[in-house]
Amino acid sequence: MESLELLANNLANASTAGFKADRERYMTYWAAESTSALDAGRGGPGVSPVIEKNWIDFTQGALTRTGVPTHVAFTGPGFLSFQRGGETLFTRNGELQISAQGVLVNGDGSPVLSDNPNNPLIRLDPALSVEIAPDGEVSQAGQAIGRIRLVNFAQPQSLQKAGHNAFRWTGPPQDIGPAPAASLMQGALESANSGPAEGAVRMVNVLRQFESLQKALQLGSEMNKRLIDEVAKV
Repeated sequence: MESLELLANNLANASTAGFKADRERYMTYWAAESTSALDAGRGGPGVSPVIEKNWIDFTQGALTRTGVPTHVAFTGPGFLSFQRGGETLFTRNGELQISAQGVLVNGDGSPVLSDNPNNPLIRLDPALSVEIAPDGEVSQAGQAIGRIRLVNFAQPQSLQKAGHNAFRWTGPPQDIGPAPAASLMQGALESANSGPAEGAVRMVNVLRQFESLQKALQLGSEMNKRLIDEVAKV
């Protein structure tokens, strides 16, 4: 059921720019309470049943040209920063626009942050064309206005999803560093790194696994019933 929920969410966001898919991880863990007869003979702990955990796949999605000057697509590891409700969040969704107040914002109207803490907002003239350099510098009429704050994390798996394509960092602020390997491509967007075809194939595999487990449970139940019947005859 958890696998199907992850797949359904991935499929629902297959067309969301900057979306990062949730993947499954399978592992086992050692636990003394799961010691079996064989393990007892060895005097060591047993292996528990398999457990499942999801993780975020941060691999880069395909780049799609849009021709919109305020759209930017990431190449390389990194995130841009934006402010929502007094909280700083991070995203790879470069679907930016200029608000009615002349502020560079993302798709939901949240202001995109600059790398200048004394002037965190990037204010632009909607009547002028916008140029965005690969390093995030925003210019109009040949004059630099500000630079989009690009960051990266040593442990991106510690990020938590805060919506479809936004992430929250709950670790120490000093672990938020620059993104020297990140580059922005103007007039393009990064697509989701999960597609409908991939999700459909994975969903078929999950359903087949479910059917196999269901048959195994039915077989176990039949064996237990047969065992009880044989004991009753004795």
